[in-house]
Amino acid sequence: MSWVHSSFYRFMPVADPTAFAAWLREAAAGLGGVILVAEEGLSAAVAGPAATLAVFEAALSEQPGFAGLHFKHNACERPPFSRLKVSVKREIVAFGIPGVSGMQGGATDTHVSPQRWRELLADPGTVVLDNRNTFEFKLGRFRGAIDPGVAHFRGFPAYVEAHREEWQGRTVAMYCTGGIRCEKTAAWMQAQGLKVAQLDGGILNFLEAFPDAAADWEGECYVFDKRIAIDAAGRETGTTAEQVFTDPADAWRLARARRLDPET
Repeated sequence: MSWVHSSFYRFMPVADPTAFAAWLREAAAGLGGVILVAEEGLSAAVAGPAATLAVFEAALSEQPGFAGLHFKHNACERPPFSRLKVSVKREIVAFGIPGVSGMQGGATDTHVSPQRWRELLADPGTVVLDNRNTFEFKLGRFRGAIDPGVAHFRGFPAYVEAHREEWQGRTVAMYCTGGIRCEKTAAWMQAQGLKVAQLDGGILNFLEAFPDAAADWEGECYVFDKRIAIDAAGRETGTTAEQVFTDPADAWRLARARRLDPET
């Protein structure tokens, strides 16, 4: 049986996150994965047989506010999740600065396509900023990217503030795995006076868009499921959690990764 992994998110007001979570548990029956629901929106990574996944995605797209949702797909050699977990959270991704939400207005559109992203990578005046944790950067990155050296997403704002002056007048091209972290930070960075470009759909969208993605992507991309990492072609690499989390400070991440694959 072929399995397909799907990741997606949307920042939008959710009036009753608990009720929506209950609907998702029923609609996603037959899939595995992690779905987070909050008053600010939805973030998910799910996987299952192609036909089952298609039915779920169609049903979700028919829900108010979810039309046109961008589902990023890649094939899996084995089920990447053991079960489905749907949780209600305060935020779908924690930024660490009160009042910052992916729903906030006042910003011009900062999204750029994978094609435009390639042009920015080729421009020596671009600051290519990795908006992920340092363990993810070490595993793989876009060529020329800067590692903020943060252990948690909430540490990212302090790094930006420390470098804001030197980046003035340059395009800060920012990326993350699926786009959600950049979504949360883009408007805030614009408010700091920075010219921001965020890779629409993140690394996963870029790898899906280009058969020759390895020309710009170096190494592997960490994914938060049993596969641990994929290469530039979206294929599971065989890298283990033990190889990724070598720092004693990441012991909790190693334990979390091991819980994803209880059969081993």
